[in-house]
Amino acid sequence: MRKTITFLIVFLMLFGNSHIACKKVFGESLQTQTPSLEISAKSAILVDFDTGRILYEKNSHEKLSPASITKIMTMILICEAIEKGRIKLSDRVVASQNASSLGGSQVYLKENEEMTVEELLKSIAIASANDACVALAEHIAGSVQEFVYMMNKKAKELGMLDTNFVNPYGLDAENHYTSAYDVAIMSRELLKHKIIRKYLTTWVDTIREGKFGLTNTNKLVRFYRGCTGVKTGSTDKAKFCVSASALRNGLHLIAVIMGAPDSKTRFNEATKLLDWGFANFSMYSPYSKGYCFGKVKIKNGIEKEVEAILSTDVKLLVKKGDESTVESKVALPQQISAPVKAGQKIGKLELWQEGKLLGAYDLIAKKNVQKRNLFDIFRILFRLEI
Repeated sequence: MRKTITFLIVFLMLFGNSHIACKKVFGESLQTQTPSLEISAKSAILVDFDTGRILYEKNSHEKLSPASITKIMTMILICEAIEKGRIKLSDRVVASQNASSLGGSQVYLKENEEMTVEELLKSIAIASANDACVALAEHIAGSVQEFVYMMNKKAKELGMLDTNFVNPYGLDAENHYTSAYDVAIMSRELLKHKIIRKYLTTWVDTIREGKFGLTNTNKLVRFYRGCTGVKTGSTDKAKFCVSASALRNGLHLIAVIMGAPDSKTRFNEATKLLDWGFANFSMYSPYSKGYCFGKVKIKNGIEKEVEAILSTDVKLLVKKGDESTVESKVALPQQISAPVKAGQKIGKLELWQEGKLLGAYDLIAKKNVQKRNLFDIFRILFRLEI
């Protein structure tokens, strides 16, 4: 009995708060009250790309079959391999028998057919090609199994606690699942890779020297203003899913719909979430990186003072019309001692709204200021005497 109780305590400590830990990936939700949005899909979520704030969610941690939305993680690993120099867009990849035999959405690779990494990546991002996923998975990791291991490792690194991948393309398989919350996490991660954005937003393209056409499975790319991606998916088990992102007036939103009854519904409900987000929220950017908030005196420095500048752009998600209620509070010391290094933290900017801290940002020294030496002191005294 005692062993059973001990096991239960350990289990709860390890797994009981898994969703709480996952919540921290996106930060506090701004959904203070349930919006008048009727979403028929099994689960959904709307998040802000820049701040990671949740604007709306419905059953966002329910584990569901993701279909081809799986390919978001596949594309993340491809982008990382390119950016790290492990592969190049111009590299030629030879399709294996394994890749050529795969069903579902595909570009009909033949065994031993050669394509460039770029052609295969386009085929995944635009046409959701399963065979292209296998070809690149084998090219990057040596085998599909090893690539899937990399997918699950990356998912854990990103804090995707509702996810387990079994393949890189998303065909229904036992123990292959994710959640709307986790799809939003990996969608946000994928959009950080600039190399993929042009493919995600391409409506039509070709491969095989123009002989084979590609049409984007995400209709929002063509029909929704500001659409930036991301991916669709559908199988008998998963029903119809979409991760849709859009950028308008500096506000970048990601809407995920999972388990919609049909294709039309998934696009309509993603559109509904995005429209609601753009109608009710705005990105407030009062200060840019490098903005000067004053000067700080320097003790024993070859210069008397240094400018305190903002270390990064300030981006705050606020409800439309509430921008004027945001207050800035600057904390700077009266004096600091030399030497001072450029980029050294010397102060802090806080932004508040109705008694609530919205964000804190470092103020840093604009340049190096060296400490006075004996020669500098004599030079100053000499100037004073003259």
